[in-house]
Amino acid sequence: MRAGLPMLLQAAQTGGFAVPCFNVFGFEDARAVVDEAVSRNAPVILATNREMLEFTGLAATCAMLNALADEVPTPVCVHLDHCYDVDLACRAVDAGFGSIMYDGSQLDFEINVANTRRVVEYAHRSGIGVEGEIGSVAYSADDNRGREHIRHELTEPETAARFAELSGADAVAVSIGNVHRQKETSGGLDFDRLSAIAEVVRQPLVIHGTSGITDDELVRMTRAAITKCNIGTSLRQCFGRALRGTLAEHPDEFDRLTIFQGVMPHMRVEAGRYFDLLGANGTARHMLEKTA
Repeated sequence: MRAGLPMLLQAAQTGGFAVPCFNVFGFEDARAVVDEAVSRNAPVILATNREMLEFTGLAATCAMLNALADEVPTPVCVHLDHCYDVDLACRAVDAGFGSIMYDGSQLDFEINVANTRRVVEYAHRSGIGVEGEIGSVAYSADDNRGREHIRHELTEPETAARFAELSGADAVAVSIGNVHRQKETSGGLDFDRLSAIAEVVRQPLVIHGTSGITDDELVRMTRAAITKCNIGTSLRQCFGRALRGTLAEHPDEFDRLTIFQGVMPHMRVEAGRYFDLLGANGTARHMLEKTA
């Protein structure tokens, strides 16, 4: 079933867990993630980005992911991640996305607030939730591919409070030492900073760059106000390794469906690891009971 971002994150906020948000780049990885969510009676967010929209098209991408959501009993939110363009964000609302992240983190504070507010006002007319970002989560130096301009700027609690109030965003992504596209995990998140942010921001908080965070810190984050964790790199790594392994094991196989039947179980295992770490297993039942 389709679900909105505010419902999922408010349930996570009160329930002490985080909803995994998986960046997907095709039907097979989206199918694997949704199947794993169903098997665990857990909510899930399917995220796509600008590159995927350019490759597949806005309407086609949204329709494919919403069709998956419509087929299953567990709550699935279809989310546009890191949208830097207000007009694209509004078109995504019209296309049927269930959630939008407008990312104005590289802009001056006042412009970030104003643009996020524009998206919020447009999306809320259709009942769609919006995520904003304050501070800036950088990309790993060895995988920034055209994103070298993205700065690393830790979120200041007072600034986050002002942004949350003035923008009206339904969720706020923060920078506490997390980094996009890290291929290896490392510790060192600033939990004191996170606690200070959580004390002054009432909206659910979001972490990007989950693949680079240690398991222990992921578990700790769900107890320290984080309600949504974006996961991309580890799932892509799993996909690549499983695909190479399947092709090496079956060098004469050319049927796409057969090949992906060997890949998707590995992706389900990787996705399942995050449902475990974020405490999301079994939480869909409580959400559905509240909406019944």
